[in-house]
Parts: sequence; structure tokens; C-alpha cells
Amino acid sequence: MSLCATLALAAALAFGGNIPGANGSTTVQSQTPASKPSSAAPTHSSAPAAPQASAPSGAITPQSKLLLIRNVDGEYAKVVRPIPGKKKGFRILVGKPVDPQSLSDALRLWGTAANPGDTAQITGLEFRSRELLVQINGGGKRHFHWLQHLQIGVGPMDPVPPPDTPLEDQTGGTLALDYGRPLPNLTAEDVKRALSAFLDFSKQRSSTVNWVETLPPQYRQAIQDHRAVAGMDQEMVIAAMGRPDKKVREKDSQGRETEDWIYGLPPSRTTFVTFVGDTVVRVKESS
Repeated sequence: MSLCATLALAAALAFGGNIPGANGSTTVQSQTPASKPSSAAPTHSSAPAAPQASAPSGAITPQSKLLLIRNVDGEYAKVVRPIPGKKKGFRILVGKPVDPQSLSDALRLWGTAANPGDTAQITGLEFRSRELLVQINGGGKRHFHWLQHLQIGVGPMDPVPPPDTPLEDQTGGTLALDYGRPLPNLTAEDVKRALSAFLDFSKQRSSTVNWVETLPPQYRQAIQDHRAVAGMDQEMVIAAMGRPDKKVREKDSQGRETEDWIYGLPPSRTTFVTFVGDTVVRVKESS
């Protein structure tokens, strides 16, 4: 082989040794980037699921309503903050502090139903979808004295001047407990706690307990057991069982006018309390 051919062959071999892939295992390995996770198995697929929010408590039941009426309606408390005399109710956002400006505006517009230091009584409860309306001292309805509407005279009369002392009876107020969700299953303590910004129950004895202590032993025990017995009057039955779901009037076999107070609705357990006048004459239960 000629010297030129030999040099050409040597050059070709030298050039071929540097061609990528001629010694691929070293060349490819040195240029391969770091491995990436496979797209078929995303990194979040094995992560634990986010914790679910706790389920809200159940909606208020008819039995809970009866217990609230029995244990809250009629109770007394000390007023710790002025209560507006607003018919529709001053709204309390349960779990949040009272807005001083809203309270000040309500007092200016609607007057004051009760002042700090007064003793107030809860005189009614109204259950709404998201609110519990609590009437204080008769609620926000205004009552007028009959003398304000009376005029006596003959012939043309001038308008009667307003009296020096207002004859309008003292108004009550209403506090609207707004839960911001469907009304939950509440206890008497829950309601009293929600009202604590305005009313202090801690130093007041229950009006029901004070009165019950004066009753004969058999009636005291029946009220404690939440049941009606013959001989009770209507006030005792309300203290024992709350207000009835339904009332039915009719005449019995002796021609007497009777009134049945019905607690519960069939097919659930139902109690029939029959009155003649104001006295219980019969108590019947059906399941």
C-alpha cells in the first residue's frame, strides 16, 4: 500500500472513532439528562385526601322545641345591656360580638325596652328557619292606654292635648338569634349562652322552679318527670310537657265541654291530655 493510501486510511479511522455512537455506551451516558418522573403516575395520586369538614349538627327537632319552651319561656334574667324596643327584633349574630353602632342606632330609632339592672322575663319563642326570636317582656308590640283614645264632649271639639305623663304601657323587645345556617338542635343552656350579651341568668332562680316548689308533692313529681296527671291545671301541664302540638274541643258522653291537648303526632308516640274546664280529667297515651 502506498504511503498516501496508508495516511488516508489512518485519518479515516481516527475520524470514525470520534463519531457519536461509535463508542455509544460512554458518550450517551455522559450526555443523558437526569431522569424525570413518569407522566403516567403523577406525584399527587398517592397523597392522602384532604380532611372533610365536620358535618353540621342536625336541624332542631320538635322535641327540642318543646324542651326549649318548657325550660326557657317564662324565665327571668338580669339585663346587662340595653335592649331595643324593636318589633322585628334586634339581630344577634351567634358566636360574634354585638356591633356597638348597630345597637346604638336601634336604641335611638326604637327606644329602650329594658335597661341594665332591670329584671326581664322571656315571654315567648318563635322558631324560624335560621333564627330563634326571643320575646322580652311581651315582645316589641306597643300597647296604648284607653284614655289616649277617649274624647268626651258636645259639639265641635279641639284635639285632646297630649298628657303630661305618657300613658303608653311599657314596651317589650325582641332579640333575634341568627345562627347563619338552619336552626340547629339547641338546648336551654345554648340559648341562654347566646343571650348572655344582654341577659344574665346566673343569679336568677327559675320562675318555674319557684312556683313548682309550692305545689303538692304528686304534682311536683309529675312535673319533674315531664308528664301530666289527673287533677293538674293547664299551667301545671305546660310546666310539665310544654305547649301542645294541637288542641281539640268536643263534648263527652255526659255532655260536658272538653278540650284535648295532643302531644306528638301519629304514628309516633302520642299523649292526649283531656281537660274539663281548667282541670285534667284523663291522660291517655298511644304508641
